Amino acid sequence: MSEAAPSNLAAVQGITVGHWTDSQSATGCTVTLAPPGGMRAACAVRGRASGTRELDALDPRHLVGHIDAVLLTGGSAYGLGAADGVMRWLKERGRGFPVGPAGVVPIVPTAVIFDFDLAPGAKADRWPGADDAYRACAAAATEIPEGSVGAGTGATVGKALGPRGAMKGGVGTWAARAGDVVVGALVVLNAVGNVLDANGRVLAGARGADGRFVDALGYLAQGGAPFARGGAGQNTTLAVVATNARLDRVALQALAHAAGDALARRIVPYATPFDGDVVFALSTAQVPAATPLQAEALAALAVPEAVERAVRLARGTRDVPGLADDRA
Repeated sequence: MSEAAPSNLAAVQGITVGHWTDSQSATGCTVTLAPPGGMRAACAVRGRASGTRELDALDPRHLVGHIDAVLLTGGSAYGLGAADGVMRWLKERGRGFPVGPAGVVPIVPTAVIFDFDLAPGAKADRWPGADDAYRACAAAATEIPEGSVGAGTGATVGKALGPRGAMKGGVGTWAARAGDVVVGALVVLNAVGNVLDANGRVLAGARGADGRFVDALGYLAQGGAPFARGGAGQNTTLAVVATNARLDRVALQALAHAAGDALARRIVPYATPFDGDVVFALSTAQVPAATPLQAEALAALAVPEAVERAVRLARGTRDVPGLADDRA
């Protein structure tokens, strides 16, 4: 692996990532494009309020052995239609599942976050569409902007007390390497729970009336009403974990769950009934892994860094502060 390889999801050679961002309406989408020929994929649905499309294609028993892209988008269930734009971009380039004389059918698993909280007037009247996702594909590269961009544009975290006590979430990405094996992670952070640093301290999360952080888990454990000021169902953390290791889809499914475990160590609580958390695991199958656990261990290193970057690089709004607000 070259020393100049990026420390992000695109550290896995052949993968590129593109954003489309609408800062005014506080929404956007993020696409992860496979190299030509596609990539193996699986997923783990960890939350219980998910919005998805084409996840059946990720089941190890499914006929389709490869996918062509993963789309993460705002707009809740309305945003699922943005995947049509990714399919159009791929079809124009002949990339997809071959179906004989009919050509190809691009396979684009998709998951959404609820991001209407930051929209003007907090109305569900703007979401990414097919043309927007097409633009994200056209912008895909190995350099990946982070923070309040793409699918993380309208993301917030720390909503145990409701959206008014929340902080800004966003997109973060990082990679870990060992020899020739690399695992990259990209996280869109829009969680109910608080985000912790490596020492277990709250980095970003729910704030009480005095502006201080609230122990979200303790509050709920004492019988505190979740979303006391509203906001149930307006949450979700999405993650894409990719590796160049040769993993089959059963192993990739295990990798997705391992990445979810890593998320749970930094997001507390994680995967609640009000989160739609989904983890995608991808493989370009370029090199052998040293052991069956190597990719999972590298994911456990990359995912927490991506989580931290998603909040550290997120700029806030007038009403929702972000950790990057004091930067020039």
